[in-house]
Amino acid sequence: MPGASGASGVLDPLVAATQATRSLHGLSTELTARVPQLLEAMRSVGTGLELHSTLDRICETAAELADARYAAIGVVDTEGRGLSDFVTHGISPELVRKIGHRPDGKRGLLGALISHPDTVRLADLTKDPRAEGFPAHHPSMTTFLGVPIRVQGEIFGNLYLAEKNGGGEFNDYDVHMVRVLATEAGIAIGNARLYEAATQRERWIDGSVAVTTALLSGGDADDALAVVAEQARRLADSSAGIVMLPAEEGGMEIVAVSAENPATSLGVVVPAESPVVDRLLRGEPVFVDDASSDPRMVSKLTSQYGPCMMVPLQSGGRVLGALVTPRARGGRPFTEAERTLATQFASQAALALMMAEAQRDRERLAVFEDRDRIARDLHDLVIQRLFATGMMLEGAQRRSIVPEVRDGVGKAVDELDVTIQEIRTAIFALQQGPAEAPSGLRTRVLREINMAAVPLGFKPAHRFLGPIDAVVGELTGKNLIAALREALSNAFRHAEASRIEVLLDCTVTLADGRPGVRLEVADDGVGIPEGGRRSGLRNLRRRAESLGGASSYGPGIGEYGGGTTVVWEAPL
Repeated sequence: MPGASGASGVLDPLVAATQATRSLHGLSTELTARVPQLLEAMRSVGTGLELHSTLDRICETAAELADARYAAIGVVDTEGRGLSDFVTHGISPELVRKIGHRPDGKRGLLGALISHPDTVRLADLTKDPRAEGFPAHHPSMTTFLGVPIRVQGEIFGNLYLAEKNGGGEFNDYDVHMVRVLATEAGIAIGNARLYEAATQRERWIDGSVAVTTALLSGGDADDALAVVAEQARRLADSSAGIVMLPAEEGGMEIVAVSAENPATSLGVVVPAESPVVDRLLRGEPVFVDDASSDPRMVSKLTSQYGPCMMVPLQSGGRVLGALVTPRARGGRPFTEAERTLATQFASQAALALMMAEAQRDRERLAVFEDRDRIARDLHDLVIQRLFATGMMLEGAQRRSIVPEVRDGVGKAVDELDVTIQEIRTAIFALQQGPAEAPSGLRTRVLREINMAAVPLGFKPAHRFLGPIDAVVGELTGKNLIAALREALSNAFRHAEASRIEVLLDCTVTLADGRPGVRLEVADDGVGIPEGGRRSGLRNLRRRAESLGGASSYGPGIGEYGGGTTVVWEAPL
């Protein structure tokens, strides 16, 4: 029929109504009189494209059309063995929460309608041999009408109506009207499904672009993994976004978490004996309906989660790690489309991670080459000139006959000796590679301070309180070093400081009463201008909060509080 459908292939609602109501010709006057009401109901059902609101609208419209107190739609899962969603009308949200778990459609009358999708009309559903009774707090229901909903020829679910108002039974007119409405509902659901699928794909594509842009814009590896976790949680509409990487001792370690309380899971290692880890490391995705009860989930962290997607971060045959997106217990299961989109997102994120890693390697190589050049210049030029200057001063000291002059020159020579030693220490730090990094936190802090002395032109003062190496764990120490590097870098690039003091104290008590470690980096620079960039400070805060700590800033050590003091702390 010309004009029956647009360029998008979506059937025109008026044409659908005409086709659906042809079967009403020749029926009774009473039924014909209800056609305007039916057409209005079909028009209402056909408006809007969001799937869940469409289902809500179908339930409400069907209840009005058949004069029923309650209505529901059970959405059949992809395997056709149960229900993946259950939308109700006539039952308050408070009562829904009291009833608890929604029907799964695997038994009882609802299960029978899934295995045999035919119209069912009952005068008393409690007497039907297929009925299994109602759960606690469920309202009593007697009369019942169930009609299948088909989308493009396939069963989408069933439309259920219960409790005809006035105490009567559902009649033949109700059956005819609801069948026609179910036909229109199938068209509306099909359109909503197409729209939702397109919107969902667009969101995941935008998320992949955001991840790629963030990863290639610089920053360290930890920040890159945090971006992947945050985007995955948002796109999957999950309770958490978790990134796991292969652990040195075997298994997989949780290295980035986006959740309400990330500190409880950061650093946890899922053992190699876990069947899930084995499959992920082989590059196979794992999908779990209920993480709290699945025997493959050996970690205690899974007890609070329900449906869960675990997909490998792999690109070019190389498995970098895994991306985990769990939903809360009792949450909506992940659809087949969501599983496919999550797998594609993980592959794109893995490719972006590899590109970011290659980019950081190139930048690191350029830095090492620059360090080698600086170290050579310091050794071949600066130290030699300082040494020659010292020799000249010693000669002048011997020739001088004024005691004050000899003492002053002697002090200058001593200062030159100290300067030469500090430059040699800086040369040693510049020539150290990452594999040579010492394991002690105190030594790593000193190394960062010595490395910062080269661009600063002076060596920051430092002070340690407590047994740093004995009580600060590796994960906290790693983030503390990154925070120190960020703070010193900000002082060099923005503060224009002439004095910097570093304090590392592992004897502090945090605001919540836990023992902790505190890093303070204070300078006498220009301070933080109003409206200035805060990206470095946000990075510090995010690192601290991921460990259950905090980060802040305040006045510095310059005159009248000039400059900035950055405070970073985390629990031990």
